[in-house]
Amino acid sequence: MHLDKTDRKILNILQGNGRIRNSKLAAEIGISPPAMLERVKRLELSGIITGFTAQVDRDKVGYGLLAIIIVSVNLHQVSSLTAVKEKLKALDYVLECYQLTGDVDFMLKVAVKDMQTYTTFVNTQLSDIPGIQNVKTSFVLETLKSNNAITLAIDE
Repeated sequence: MHLDKTDRKILNILQGNGRIRNSKLAAEIGISPPAMLERVKRLELSGIITGFTAQVDRDKVGYGLLAIIIVSVNLHQVSSLTAVKEKLKALDYVLECYQLTGDVDFMLKVAVKDMQTYTTFVNTQLSDIPGIQNVKTSFVLETLKSNNAITLAIDE
């Protein structure tokens, strides 16, 4: 789907405020509310907008310990990797999971309540996945930037 200038403006605004009223969004962009509703619906149906979610402060709900876990596997056949990927996606506490190139195979971003929860997670969930060879963890001292928004150039 081709994104025109108006679509890009809409996406930039919605990424900053997914709860903005249709009428206000239409006024900011300079189109009618019915036209705005149709554009947003088209962006949703095409899969460009994948949903609207609430952002929750991890610390305020008791999940203040953030860890980056690097995982290496010892089996690289497609069937083995597929099984590992499915298990990783199903794990509790995993916020993000990426398959990587290079010396390691996966990177997980994990939020847990405390060190005991982390230890239990690694020992009873992560390490029990067949094919996992090595697990290395770094704990986040400070989050300097956390943003899922993609700033779209308007003049592309």
